[in-house]
Amino acid sequence: MSRLVSLSRKTNETRIELTLNLDGSGQSRIDTSVPFFDHMLILFASHGRFDLTLNAQGDGVDNHHVIEDIGILLGQAFAQALGDKRGITRYATGFTPMDEALNRIAIDISGRSYLVWDVPLTREYIGAFETEMLQEFFIAFAHNSRMTIHVASLYGTNNHHIVEGIFKGFGRTLKTAVALDPAVKGIPSTKGVIE
Repeated sequence: MSRLVSLSRKTNETRIELTLNLDGSGQSRIDTSVPFFDHMLILFASHGRFDLTLNAQGDGVDNHHVIEDIGILLGQAFAQALGDKRGITRYATGFTPMDEALNRIAIDISGRSYLVWDVPLTREYIGAFETEMLQEFFIAFAHNSRMTIHVASLYGTNNHHIVEGIFKGFGRTLKTAVALDPAVKGIPSTKGVIE
């Protein structure tokens, strides 16, 4: 079963093209025009072992449109690659340390879009990346992937470490949730469907 997807999104504000392979080796080519965000998506792909090629151009007004629209398209790519969810693990929880910071990510590929966000940050920017856009990216991803995602920064003082730990942990936890489990027969829901 191939879990490889190519999608594009073109609006008056952004142009984005991506290719995602859920069963890759963590190879990526990322260009969002926001260097810190590129770095975070590279970490996400590497730690999730997803092959991800992503090229995004925004309108230059600010980074809001391109970061949110990447969340939209990446979420749609995961939803499409997962198909009817047959045989997936579905649930996963991970704790990821990054020096003094510790994050917790919990995911349910439920067909229900929900984000719980508990990440207090103390800086407005990390490089050219507006830290308030971190939550917007995850809202867009959760809504379009139709996943329930809980993200919590349990403690930490360095905002770079907190955000980097979140993306590493998100990749690792999502890899577990999307993994095919030979013990799972059919769709992992008592309803018999995950929409």
